[in-house]
Amino acid sequence: MVDEQHRFGVKQRLILGQKGGGCDILIMTATPIPRTLAMTAYGDLKISQLDEKPAGRRDIKTASLQMEKMDEVIERLSKAIANGSRAYWICPLVEESDKLDAEAAEDRHRILEQLLPEANPVLAHGKMKSTERDIAMQAFQSGESQLLVATTVVEVGVDIPEAGIIIIENAERFGLAQLHQLRGRVGRSDIQSSCLLLYQTPLSYTAKSRLDIMRQTNDGFLIAEEDLRLRGPGEVLGQRQSGVPEFKLANLSSHADLLEIARKQSLMLVHEDPLLTSEKGKACRILIGLFEQDTAIRYLYSG
Repeated sequence: MVDEQHRFGVKQRLILGQKGGGCDILIMTATPIPRTLAMTAYGDLKISQLDEKPAGRRDIKTASLQMEKMDEVIERLSKAIANGSRAYWICPLVEESDKLDAEAAEDRHRILEQLLPEANPVLAHGKMKSTERDIAMQAFQSGESQLLVATTVVEVGVDIPEAGIIIIENAERFGLAQLHQLRGRVGRSDIQSSCLLLYQTPLSYTAKSRLDIMRQTNDGFLIAEEDLRLRGPGEVLGQRQSGVPEFKLANLSSHADLLEIARKQSLMLVHEDPLLTSEKGKACRILIGLFEQDTAIRYLYSG
C-alpha cells in the first residue's frame, strides 16, 4: 500500500511494486497526479473513490489575494487569532534566496513574531533538528501557539483539528497536488475553515489556472483533471511524469470518456476472440502492427 502517492517518483513506485514479487498494489491519495489519471484511463489502475466527507466536516472556503495586500491579511489574521483561531502560514523557502522572489520561512517567522506577538508564532521546516521541530509542532497542537509558520514539511501527516486557517504565500510557485494537500491541513473538524492563496503578479496562464481551480472546488479528482490538462500525463511506458503524450488522434484530458469506452470494447473483443481471427480482430491486428512499427521507428530515432 502506497499512501500519499504523489510524493513518490516513478522509479520509487516501480521498486515498491516489485517487493515480494508480483504483489497487488493499493495506491491511496487525496490528489491523483496526472500520470495516475492516465494510468486509470489506460486500464492499468482501477479506481475506488471515497467522495463523502467524515460527519460534520464542511468545504474549505478558498480565496486568492495579491501579495501587495499583506498588511490587510495580517490585520484580519490578528482579529481571527483574537477570537481563538489557530492558523498555518506556509512559505515556499527556508532561507532567503537571491534567485527567487519569495519570503523565506525564517524571515516571515521573525516578521510575524513582531506583528503578532499575542499569537506566539512558532517555526517548522526541514532544516531544523527534529527535536526543535517537534517542540514547535507540540506548541501549536496544544494551543500554546496559535500560529505555525512552516514550509511544506506539514503537507502530510499533520492532523490538528483546531486549526481552521491556512495562508499559503507565493501560492503560484506550488503545484496543484501540493496546494490541495496543504489546504487539507485545515477543515479537519466541524468548524468552518478557510484557505488564502497569496500570489505575486504578474501570473502566468498556468499559475492563474491553478489558483482558479483551487477556488472553485475541494474535489481532489477535479483538481487532478485540471492538473492533467495543464501538465499532461507524461509517459505511461516511460519515466516522464508530465508533458503531452505523442498521440496522433486522442487527447487524454478531453477524450478520457472515449478511452474508457475503447478499453471496455477491447476487453470484450479479446474475451470473445482471443486470437483476433474475426473481421474486427483482423482490423485490430493491423492497428497493432502499425503501432508497433511506429513505436520501433521512434525508438530508433531517439537513439
